[in-house]
Amino acid sequence: MTKAELVELIAAETGISKKDTGIIVNLILDNIGRALVSRDKVELRGFGSFKVKQRRSRLARNPRTGDAVDVPAKRVPYFKASNELKARLNGGEVD
Repeated sequence: MTKAELVELIAAETGISKKDTGIIVNLILDNIGRALVSRDKVELRGFGSFKVKQRRSRLARNPRTGDAVDVPAKRVPYFKASNELKARLNGGEVD
């Protein structure tokens, strides 16, 4: 599902215009991004949580040449699904 499809679905279910729904969806995503940039954890109960993990620097290999390549340390976004979402995905009951 794309963001445009999500906006269209929400607009149809709520009766809010697509333009207003698009603004709301963008604000939600922007605020999640801002929270992650400031290293805050974002938890959406029943869905999952977003947080930032730190990856160490490491030595990797270029697959074409076999040369060693230094990969610097970096921060990456990480999503962990809630138990409720996992249960829904697998057709099970929620605890």
